[in-house]
Amino acid sequence: MTALNIAIALVCAYLLGSIPAAYIVGKIQKKTDIRSVGTRNMGAMNVFYEVGFWWGAVVLVVDVGKGVAAMAIAEALKVHEYVYLLAGMVAVLGHSFPIFLGFKGGKGGATSIGVLIFLMKPWAVLINGGLFALLFLITRAPTISYSLAFICYPFISWYMFHRWDWIVFTVALLLIPLIRYVPRIKEMRDKAGNWRRVFQRKSVSDRF
Repeated sequence: MTALNIAIALVCAYLLGSIPAAYIVGKIQKKTDIRSVGTRNMGAMNVFYEVGFWWGAVVLVVDVGKGVAAMAIAEALKVHEYVYLLAGMVAVLGHSFPIFLGFKGGKGGATSIGVLIFLMKPWAVLINGGLFALLFLITRAPTISYSLAFICYPFISWYMFHRWDWIVFTVALLLIPLIRYVPRIKEMRDKAGNWRRVFQRKSVSDRF
């Protein structure tokens, strides 16, 4: 492991994270800044609602892929495991604070999922996917469901891999989108009128 490899891994992670897929799709398809419509979040879910399902799926794949690619590049450079964990966190920060858009980006949820999928494959995909599906059936709220499904990652780190350092990493990583979601959660509560309606929608289109 060399200082150059570490620098390359972290710079690549940040630049990958900074790729504003949702912004690009919004500009091309709707001639609008996705950060100014809907929930004003530069993420896949806002694209699903404001642009269309398939374009939202494209953005989701790209945003998840950014986290996977950042980790894979760091691992290929043969840096210490803690460095490629740091690369994953840097990719999420890149999505949240992209250099290409004046450091005004999204929450980082999908990119976090990509990082954790790479780290905990295949358990992350199976358990997180199953938990998301169950929560979605109950809440009918995609964003709330995948946010709550994040809770599984520290437990996977502990129960499946017995790694205390991964527990610390997953908690620290997930704090990035969680903290950035706080204003949005407050906004949903104000618009919904009560917490029950926030966490249990009438339908998928019931959006605040």
